[in-house]
Amino acid sequence: MTENKNTPFQIGEVTIPGRVIFAPMAGVSDLPFRLLCHEQGASLVCMEMISAKAITYNNARTADLMETSPAEAPVSLQLFGCEPETMTRACRMIEDRTFDILDINMGCPVHKVVANGEGSALMKNPSLIEKMVAAAVEGTSRPVTVKIRRGFEEGSDNAVECALAAQQGGASAVAVHGRTRAQMYSGKADWTCIARVKEALDIPVIGNGDIVDGPSALRMMEETGCDAVMIARAARGNPWIFREVTSYLTDRTIPERPARRVIVGMIMRHARMLCECKGERIGIREMRSHAAQYLTGFPSAARVRNMIVKVSTLRELEQILKKEYPYAAQ
Repeated sequence: MTENKNTPFQIGEVTIPGRVIFAPMAGVSDLPFRLLCHEQGASLVCMEMISAKAITYNNARTADLMETSPAEAPVSLQLFGCEPETMTRACRMIEDRTFDILDINMGCPVHKVVANGEGSALMKNPSLIEKMVAAAVEGTSRPVTVKIRRGFEEGSDNAVECALAAQQGGASAVAVHGRTRAQMYSGKADWTCIARVKEALDIPVIGNGDIVDGPSALRMMEETGCDAVMIARAARGNPWIFREVTSYLTDRTIPERPARRVIVGMIMRHARMLCECKGERIGIREMRSHAAQYLTGFPSAARVRNMIVKVSTLRELEQILKKEYPYAAQ
């Protein structure tokens, strides 16, 4: 009998109904897209990373990023920072917010984050990792998780040391991206570091990096022993990947890819949700890049993308899709 790999598991006291997680991505994992990914089968969805320091300053933009919906639960709120006292204070200030898990970003490779000693820069100082996790645990009633990378640079593969520090600080789970900070998002992810972290820890380990379909997700779980898989860039323009991966992990079946009619319908639905959430001006501007991803594999996609990057209203987007793909825009 085929083993079901998509069973529920625990992160602290929170039950995660399956093993497929939508990763936090700046500018991508906002409320509308999280809802779509949850609907398609993501077992846990994660918010865009939020500055702990900005929370303590009562930044209005930060408050918008923390908006959630009951329809997406369970949901993880991700903070970044490098000052334990600030982390505790920020956690206390958001204690009445609606979310299930609090995650600390220790994997972001972006220069402006790393230059402040935040994100993946924390991997250069495992003792600080322990302090940061302990500070968050002190400030919140939710389970605290951590997202790290293989290491900061080539030759400094210290994911196990950093993961152990997080566990010692009180983390309830650790997600590991199999690339170093120096790699950014290029090259191949090294899954062996995920296996080493899994062997060393007593808490759940989530594997991340190069999961693009059901077979790659299953292969990661079998090769590393990780408790769950986290999907990031492969979900852009493709929320159906969660349906596909959960199906494959459950019984090794692969659902049919959505028809172009369904994809075009999703583009418009996603656009309407963004406009409702953020207003048409901002919503359509942000939808441009999403739409470009959805159109991968469509005929004349490059030309249509060049048109879409100029749209400023929902009606313009709809008119372009109806004109270019009339057989799909029903």
